[in-house]
Amino acid sequence: MAQQPTKWLLAAALLLVPVLASAVEFRSVSVPKAVLYDAPSAQGKKVFILGQGYPVEVIVNLGDWIKVRDAQGGLNWVEAKQLANKRTVLVKGGQADVRQAADAASTLLGKVDKDVVLDMLESPVNGWVKVKHRDGMTGYVLASSLWGF
Repeated sequence: MAQQPTKWLLAAALLLVPVLASAVEFRSVSVPKAVLYDAPSAQGKKVFILGQGYPVEVIVNLGDWIKVRDAQGGLNWVEAKQLANKRTVLVKGGQADVRQAADAASTLLGKVDKDVVLDMLESPVNGWVKVKHRDGMTGYVLASSLWGF
């Protein structure tokens, strides 16, 4: 009798492995204004517009249409041709400090306001992300201050 629950738990764990192993995929808006819809069709209701560079999380990819999540958690559909593989991140919360090195004690290069889009130059390492501002400032921001990776 004790072996039955063990078999059930093992089966449940095996079902979860593909879900846990899947990587989160992010893309960015590649056009000046990307229209988001409530359904995977241009005949769907237009929900809102995202500006160029805005990062989105890919939830479902149907080829021509992609269901995405935005930084506020909204789920909508966008035409795949309006997205790029370029990685960007969005400053969340208040301001984010941009540092010369991946260290809180390093030189402060500047501050970036909430909802500013930054190019992600490198994947997070030790809680820091190397980014570039559209004005050319390049440095490191705490990963906890960003959304989109």
